[in-house]
Amino acid sequence: MKLEDALFNWLQIQIVSAARPEDGAAADTLAFFAQILVEDHQLDRFEITKTDDTMIYLKYEKDGRSKLQLFPREAAEQLLADIESNPKYN
Repeated sequence: MKLEDALFNWLQIQIVSAARPEDGAAADTLAFFAQILVEDHQLDRFEITKTDDTMIYLKYEKDGRSKLQLFPREAAEQLLADIESNPKYN
């Protein structure tokens, strides 16, 4: 999995997990993508640093260097919107 894809997947499930702290599947999936970022991509840290009207800013560190990746907010929040709109998951 490419780094950008892994970061986006982690971001989406981080948003879901934060909104649904009781959701064990979301927590497990979040841990899975965090493991991919650490083991496959050797990231030391990754976190959401800012959210504005259109973008989510994700900062990560690799080999002692900080990098910033921006993702469209609407796309990042789509998984949560899909889950919340499905009565099966509410």
